[in-house]
Amino acid sequence: MSMVDTAVALCAVGAEKTVSNEIRKLGLKVLESGFGRVLFKTNVSGLYRSLMALRAADRVLLEVAWFEAQDFDALFEGVRHQLWEEYIPPHMGLKVAKVRTNRSALKAETSVQAVVHKAAAERLCVKRGINRLQEHGDMAELRVYIEKDKVSVLLDLCGEPLFKRGYRARGGPAPLRETTAAAIILGSGWRRKFSLYDPFCGCGTIAVEAAMYAWDMAPGLGRHFALEQLLLADIGIQRNVREELLSKVDFSRPVRIGGSDTDAASVAAANSNMEKAIALACGEAPPAFDSPPPSFKALPMHEASCAGVSAEAGEGFIITNPPYGHRLGDTGTAEKTYAEMGCLARNFPGWKLALITDHPGFESFFGRKADSCREITNGAIRSYVYQYEKL
Repeated sequence: MSMVDTAVALCAVGAEKTVSNEIRKLGLKVLESGFGRVLFKTNVSGLYRSLMALRAADRVLLEVAWFEAQDFDALFEGVRHQLWEEYIPPHMGLKVAKVRTNRSALKAETSVQAVVHKAAAERLCVKRGINRLQEHGDMAELRVYIEKDKVSVLLDLCGEPLFKRGYRARGGPAPLRETTAAAIILGSGWRRKFSLYDPFCGCGTIAVEAAMYAWDMAPGLGRHFALEQLLLADIGIQRNVREELLSKVDFSRPVRIGGSDTDAASVAAANSNMEKAIALACGEAPPAFDSPPPSFKALPMHEASCAGVSAEAGEGFIITNPPYGHRLGDTGTAEKTYAEMGCLARNFPGWKLALITDHPGFESFFGRKADSCREITNGAIRSYVYQYEKL
C-alpha cells in the first residue's frame, strides 16, 4: 500500500507552526493545523520520514476514518465500515487509548471509547473468523477526536511518544520534554553558525537537541515505532529512509554548544545524554564528549550559575529552561532567579535570549519586556516562550 493519504502530527499547543514547517521541509503537504494537531498528506515513505525526522512533534497518527456522527448508531456504523483488516495484523489486539470530544452531540467520552472499540473489534472478528480479539500482548492503539460532530479515528504509529528519543539515560528532577526543547530551538531562529549556551542546562536536553539539529541528525534514527508491527510496514522503505537520513548526518559541521548548572549530577547527566544520542543515531560507539569530532567546539558543561560564565567574541543565543518553582524550589525562589538573570545582559552583550517558563510575570522580574512572547504547553503545563532579540 503506497498511498496512505492523511496523517496527523500531534504537538504541544503553540508548536503547530514549527511542526508545519518541519513537515513541509520533508516534502509533505500540510492540509491544516490547529490546537496541537497538524494534518498532512503522505504515503508510507512519508510516514517513516516523519516518524524519524520530526523534532517538535509528539506523535504521528494515521487517519483511518473521517465521517459525521451525531448519535452512537452512526458512530458504530462509521467505524465498522472501515477496512481495519488492512491495517491491523491477526496477532494484534485493539485498544482505544484516548477520546476527545468538543462541540458535538456525542459528549460521553467513555461511551465513545466503548462503541469505537466494539465496532472495530466486530469487523476484525468477522474478517478473521474468531469470536473475540485478544486482550493481552501486542495492541494497536486508536485515538478518537470528535469536533462539531465530525469524527476522526486515528491509528497510532509511534508506540512510545516521539519525545522519548532514547538518549536520556539520565534525567534531572524537572526535565524539559525533548520535543518542546526542539520547538523552542527551531522557533528561536538559532543556526549552527551561532554559539548556543544554556545556563540552566539540567540534564542537557536543549544542548543535545541543538547539537542533533546542527548535525542534521534525525532524532528518531535510533528507535523503533509501532508502525513496524502494522500491515502498512515496509522494511525496504524503512531501510531506505533511514539510510537517507543517516547519510545527512555531518559531524564535520562546526558547532559551539554548551551549558552549565549548579547541580553536578545534572551536568554529568548532560554529558552522558549527549554521548548516548550520538550512539543511538549512528549505531556505533560515540566519541567521548571531551574528545568530540574535530570541528565540534563545545562550551564545557560545568557546575556554575548563569552569572559564572561569559561570552567570548561573536554572536550567540541563550536558550534555556529556568526553574519554575514547582518541582524545584518555590515560586519565590524562581522569581529571585529571574531577577538575577539580569547578569546575562552584562556577560552576553548582543546575544539573543529565548526561554520557557510558566510564569506570566517573568518580564517584570527580569526587568525587561520581551520582543515576543507566545504560549506553549510543556507536557501538561501551560508555559510561555519569551524571546529577546538583543541582550
